[in-house]
Amino acid sequence: MPTIVMTGGSSGIGATAAEKLAQSADARLLVGARGTAPYGEVLPLDLTRLASTRRFASAVEDLLGEAPIDALVLNAGGIGRDVAGRTEDGFETTFAMNHLAHYLLLRRLVPRVAEDGAVVITTSGSHDPATGAGLEAPRHADAVLLAHPDRDPGTHDRARKAAEHAYTASKLCVVLTVRALSVLPDVRQRRVTAVAFCPGQVFGTGLARSLPLPMRAAWSALGGPVLGRPLRAVNATHNTREAAGDALADLALGRTRPPAGRTYAALRRGRITWPEPSVRARDAATGAALWADSARLAGLTS
Repeated sequence: MPTIVMTGGSSGIGATAAEKLAQSADARLLVGARGTAPYGEVLPLDLTRLASTRRFASAVEDLLGEAPIDALVLNAGGIGRDVAGRTEDGFETTFAMNHLAHYLLLRRLVPRVAEDGAVVITTSGSHDPATGAGLEAPRHADAVLLAHPDRDPGTHDRARKAAEHAYTASKLCVVLTVRALSVLPDVRQRRVTAVAFCPGQVFGTGLARSLPLPMRAAWSALGGPVLGRPLRAVNATHNTREAAGDALADLALGRTRPPAGRTYAALRRGRITWPEPSVRARDAATGAALWADSARLAGLTS
C-alpha cells in the first residue's frame, strides 16, 4: 500500500486526484488542510503559517514512524487580489502559500521519500511569458523581494497587476525549486522523480476564491459546459478538472514518468507533454539563489 502525502486535496483538481489516489491505488493518503477533505486522513495545515507547516511535517513523521513516503504531492495554491496581505510571519501571502511553505515541507519531508518515489509540485504555464497566459509575467525569482514586495522597486502600482506578478513569480519559483531538487545527490541516488506539473487553465476551481466577485463569477462560468467546451476546443492549455486531477494522480503514482532530464510536465489537450520551461526557469544560478534565500526565510540553516 503506497503512502502519499498531499496538500491541496480538498477541492478542485486536488480533490479529483485525491479520489483517484485513495480508490484506484488503495493508498494511504495523508491530506493537509485547514478544514475537511473528501478523501484521506486529514491533518491540520495552514500554508500561510510556517509554524503550522512545521507542525504538519512533524505530524506526518509521527504517524508514519519508519514507513517511507511514496509520493509527496504539493498541490495547494491561490492568487490574491493584491499584494497587501501578509502572513503571520510577515511575508506576502501568495508567495508564502504557493512557494515558501511548500519549500519548507519539501525540505522536511523529502528525506522520507522512498527510493523510486515521486515529488510533484503544481506550477503554472504562466511562469513562462511565451505561454501567453495573459497574466503579468514574472520579472524575477528573488525570494526576498517576493516575500516583501514593498521593497521591490518594480512592483506594479496597479493592485491587480501586482497580484498577477506575485502569482506567476511564485510558480516560477516552483519550477526552479523542482529543478534544483532533482540534481541533489541524495535525490538522484534514491532515484526520486521530481516534477513541476502545469495543469493548464482549469476554470471552475477554487483558485480564484480570493478574487473580486465578478472575476469569481467569470471563472466559474468558464468552467461550465456551455463556455468551457468550446474554449477547450480552440485552446490547448484549457483542461477539465477531471483531466488535470487524473494527470496529477498518474504522476504521483508513477504511472506517468518523465523522459530523461525533464522535470516540467504540462497538460495540453488532456495529455501530459514535457516541454522546456521558461528561459529564466532553466537558470541554475537563479535556482541556487532561490534555494538558499528560501531556506533563510523559512528558518532553515542551509
